[in-house]
Amino acid sequence: MIDHVGIDVSDIESAKGFYEQALAPLGYTKLSEFPEAVGFGEGRKPDFWLAQRGKPGTSHVAIRSNDRAAVDAFHDAAVTAGGKDNGPPGLRPHYHETYYSAFVLDPEGNNIEAVCHSPE
Repeated sequence: MIDHVGIDVSDIESAKGFYEQALAPLGYTKLSEFPEAVGFGEGRKPDFWLAQRGKPGTSHVAIRSNDRAAVDAFHDAAVTAGGKDNGPPGLRPHYHETYYSAFVLDPEGNNIEAVCHSPE
């Protein structure tokens, strides 16, 4: 089981603002902050980290949602926050019949996905 994941960014302040807005529909909030790192999650423990170090690469992170409406809201919030659509909300039956997701490229080029596995 994965405890947490992190992605590298070139501008921590810009990335923090993007993710605060984009992840809110999924129930994620900023839970921890250091000068060069920010942790987001649900509850009390951060499980998604941003770190300003080195040269960022491109990563893919999928965050589970309990319903499809939150996937839609994530996509809208992320695009409004400056992300680029990389796959609008919808079913992806090639993964499985109820796989509903949306993809957004963050300002650094990381592919962020919200996914719901439940039937409508």
